[in-house]
Amino acid sequence: MNFGDRKDILVFIEQKDGKMLKAGLESLTPARILGQHSGGKVLALLIGSEHKNSEKHLSGLGADKVISIQGKPFTDGCADAFLYALHQVVEKYAPAAILAADTPLGRELTARLAAKKSIGCIHGALDLHMREHTPVWTLQAYGGTVLNDVAPNTVPFTVTVRSGAFRKPEPSGKEVQITEESVAVPEGDIRAKVIESVKEISEEVNLEDAKVVVSGGRGMGSKENFALVESLAKVLGGVVGATRPAIESGWISRAHQVGQSGKTVKPALYIACGISGAVQHLSGMEGSGYIVAVNKDEDAPIFDIADAGIVGDTTQVLPVLIEEIKKRKADVK
Repeated sequence: MNFGDRKDILVFIEQKDGKMLKAGLESLTPARILGQHSGGKVLALLIGSEHKNSEKHLSGLGADKVISIQGKPFTDGCADAFLYALHQVVEKYAPAAILAADTPLGRELTARLAAKKSIGCIHGALDLHMREHTPVWTLQAYGGTVLNDVAPNTVPFTVTVRSGAFRKPEPSGKEVQITEESVAVPEGDIRAKVIESVKEISEEVNLEDAKVVVSGGRGMGSKENFALVESLAKVLGGVVGATRPAIESGWISRAHQVGQSGKTVKPALYIACGISGAVQHLSGMEGSGYIVAVNKDEDAPIFDIADAGIVGDTTQVLPVLIEEIKKRKADVK
């Protein structure tokens, strides 16, 4: 791909209640890869009513420059104002690519910007690899049953990145230049206003940040047996994950789903209990640091990627694991 005069990579860092979203920060990682091939800088864009704390924490996380736009029109959920500001920044800085988190706002902004400028738009990127100087993005298709590689034909283009697909850059301690931009949004461009925000009451499951994830699949057999997965996760101080069949069986809520149609996780330790290892699930956890598989089928595909495997009935193996871990933790105390 010929990047031409467009070199820089723009990353919109979405915020919620004054805090930067993890997926937005993770988008800085593929942005760095693109910047190395385009020969440009990574520009992080903050748009909001107040984000001094975000400016401070964003410094040293992979961006070469932070563009800050603040004002009353840019409250959470006001997509029209955000789009206007994003378009102004794109016109001024002429980036080769515009990246954002794969959230409702990120998808809306990139899609509307792409339509406005007649440029390429890629949603839900799970991975990035370069074919010479052409970026190739991996997406899911057909409800998560197929992985598909796509590449933009021209620059600029827009991409949204799924949470957990990339690791957040490690802090470098490097001071980053912050440029404040003043954007006045014309009243005629605001077609919808946020009247009231109502927080959805839902289960808080932070799979993406967990250092230990214990997941259960169809092989657990029943909701009663699935409780062993929860017990193992609790004794390890981890978070419970699950495959789609376990969720559809009603053993646990959909917030715990790991895989192509769920969440992508990369914990230090991932324990797969009664999980055969279908590609839909593997794509959501194969980047984990150390993988332990427990399955009674010695030919299960999960063993192909596991660092350690236990062939046996999960209802017999897990209670032994739980008791042994409790014993060792007690000995340490």
